[in-house]
Amino acid sequence: MATVNVTAESFEETIQHGIVLVDWWAPWCGPCRAFAPVFEKAAEKHADVTFAKVNTDAEPDLAGAFGIRAIPTLMVFRDGVPLFAQPGSLPAKALEELVAQVRALDMAEVRRKIAENERAAQAPQEERAS
Repeated sequence: MATVNVTAESFEETIQHGIVLVDWWAPWCGPCRAFAPVFEKAAEKHADVTFAKVNTDAEPDLAGAFGIRAIPTLMVFRDGVPLFAQPGSLPAKALEELVAQVRALDMAEVRRKIAENERAAQAPQEERAS
């Protein structure tokens, strides 16, 4: 599958289903241009994974909402759950390993841990409110 360009209007819908890798980039960014062929090749290899690109120049509000401070930045979502975010490009082998790790995740377990962490974070706030 080829990469898809994502905008503020399509971002939420794009990340909701399956595995989605998001490359935050800009046309003037040398490291972004160097990472693009690696990202494109992985997209061709993994037709079941969405490889999305967000042009930070065209979508500054979206980039700001996600705290993008350096480009390229790679983010990974699975079924709408953010799992990974890292500034800088990845070599092809590391990108392949990342896709394999995300595929292997038990999302029920991930959601359970997220819920536990949210409850733990709420407990001190509830104690202070009492």
